[in-house]
Amino acid sequence: MFKHLTTGALALCLAAPLALAAGQVRADDKKPELTDDVGPVKAFRIGARAYLSGDFRYALKALEHAAKAGHAMAMWKLGKMYAEGEGVDEDDQRAFDYFRQIANAHADDNPHSQFASVYSNAFVQLGNYYKAGIPGSQEVPQNYGEAARMYMHAATYFGDADAQYELARMYLDGNGVPRDPALSVRWLYSAAKKGHVASQALLGDMLISGVDVHPRPVEGLKWLLIAKDHAGPSDRDWVLSLHFKAMQATSSEQQIQATTAAAAWTESAD
Repeated sequence: MFKHLTTGALALCLAAPLALAAGQVRADDKKPELTDDVGPVKAFRIGARAYLSGDFRYALKALEHAAKAGHAMAMWKLGKMYAEGEGVDEDDQRAFDYFRQIANAHADDNPHSQFASVYSNAFVQLGNYYKAGIPGSQEVPQNYGEAARMYMHAATYFGDADAQYELARMYLDGNGVPRDPALSVRWLYSAAKKGHVASQALLGDMLISGVDVHPRPVEGLKWLLIAKDHAGPSDRDWVLSLHFKAMQATSSEQQIQATTAAAAWTESAD
């Protein structure tokens, strides 16, 4: 039911270990028996290969084998499969449980480790579930306060841009936290500097409109120009709408200044 999307950069980051693991399975080891002596790393590699080849049934079996032994990437992939109904019946409660296992086991792990993005994204997924609630679930009703707590950990400890964006929205709306537009802007800046398109666009719109914050039209348009140039298919329409509105609200001189600033930022980021 809940399509908890990740940013493009994070999606690539999380896909890389899956592809790498699949490539490390021997050609003659395509469908081995998943006996007790098959360790979690090998089981994950087998599951990754099966998943990438479209054999979701065997992938599920291998990933579950790895997950039972505590393999975080296997648990994360299973969570995503159940959340999106990919090769399995959609089951948000089971997805939630896998993400919670990761969060419980790795909340204080090195935020710069190889799988830190997996750990932080598990907190984001939990935050998403708490924010919406799981229909019919007594265990996971809508709980903005708990959602904010999940996002806060991912945002502060792991520096997760998705979490920083979600936290900014909560401070802007006053859901689960006291309403604080200034703090919302600070979180948006943090995520925007990491290349988070939605944060760049929302930040730009807030700075141009000047609602609840000091107006900075050139700075705002700069971020909207950057967001427009990097928006993916899922963000493009609403980002373009904000960009169009911003162009109508700014002068030619401000647009020239913003274009120069956006180009300089993009060059330095590359």
